[in-house]
Amino acid sequence: MRTTKDRIRQAVLFESIGLLLSIPLAAFAFGFDLGKTGVLGVAGATMATVWNYLYNLLFDHGLKRLTGSTRKSLALRCLHALGFEFGLMLAFLPVIAWWMSIGLLEALLVDVAFVVFYLVYAFAFTWCYDTVFPDPDARQPAPSGQSQQAR
Repeated sequence: MRTTKDRIRQAVLFESIGLLLSIPLAAFAFGFDLGKTGVLGVAGATMATVWNYLYNLLFDHGLKRLTGSTRKSLALRCLHALGFEFGLMLAFLPVIAWWMSIGLLEALLVDVAFVVFYLVYAFAFTWCYDTVFPDPDARQPAPSGQSQQAR
């Protein structure tokens, strides 16, 4: 399992790089004021950072309990990214509508655009992060009936 320090590094790097990419892109794509979009981005990043820590901690604990490892297949990485983004989307939708003074339907469009961006970004970032900072538990699980220590 990853340490708390490692999880914090992962969350901070993820959100910092994501903000540098998403704020100017969103302001341009939707014609929003860059400053107002920046505040929205920071609010979203704050929500996402807390969610990132909690979601990854719960996901890894569940995965290790079910499989004996935190190793993620391609399909599991896709499921991981979708679950993360869906949970965040539900929480962020009313914030977008309120802060940008737009209706829920328009906020949903903005939210979906953020989700699409962050789905691709989360997949790429997590894969790169796992490569640069490998989790010691991310190895092949032991064959059935064989304990981790027997290997």
